[in-house]
Amino acid sequence: MKAYERLLKYVKINTASSESSKTTPSTPGQFELARLLAGELCGLGAADVRVDDKCYVYGTIPASEGYEDAVRIGFIAHLDTSPDFSGEGVNPQVIDEYDGGDLALGQSGRVLRSSDFPHLAKLRGKTLIVTDGNTLLGADDKAIAEIMTMAERL
Repeated sequence: MKAYERLLKYVKINTASSESSKTTPSTPGQFELARLLAGELCGLGAADVRVDDKCYVYGTIPASEGYEDAVRIGFIAHLDTSPDFSGEGVNPQVIDEYDGGDLALGQSGRVLRSSDFPHLAKLRGKTLIVTDGNTLLGADDKAIAEIMTMAERL
């Protein structure tokens, strides 16, 4: 599976944190994503896959033959997203061949203006994944899709 395909799946899970919660994780959606990730890791052949009571996902990718004594690396990310904007009902928008100009976020009336974000011009011709403007996309955290894609390739 490609990283962007995973991202499109992950962002639809509401993992917004709750500032009023006294539990870790602070919302059930974080466990939902953690269980999904653990299932994917198992399917990819990872060993010792588990989700603990604090919602940490663990797994080990076995070393390639001949590299069993090589240095090990860990990949770490968090699952929660900001509670400052809704994470419920996320509807990601895929913008193919972005033109580098102002970017309307769905029909929400919200616009990313190139005058406010001059770096957008450098993305001309690229494919962008954005929110429809009604929810938080949560891509900063759901970029764990990159870690999972790396795990698949290893």
